[in-house]
Amino acid sequence: MFGLGSIFYFTLLMVNAIAILHEERFLARIGWGQQSVYAGDYGHPGAADPTSVKFKLIGLISAVRTLLRIPLIAVNTITILYLMVLG
Repeated sequence: MFGLGSIFYFTLLMVNAIAILHEERFLARIGWGQQSVYAGDYGHPGAADPTSVKFKLIGLISAVRTLLRIPLIAVNTITILYLMVLG
């Protein structure tokens, strides 16, 4: 019931969810855009703390959105074809 396939599907769905987050429409509204890293928290002047969890998560979201865009297309295509053929 719960195996490697389920873990793979869950991971793929989570990475897809991170990859589709729009910075201006969603992330900037809640203070998680790239500008909030450089401007400080909630628009206050000063750089954000590079050791904070928020800083690291913003960096992770940015990296996933830029580096995994093309590999995600390939992995999603392979997964869809696999599910269509072998169900």
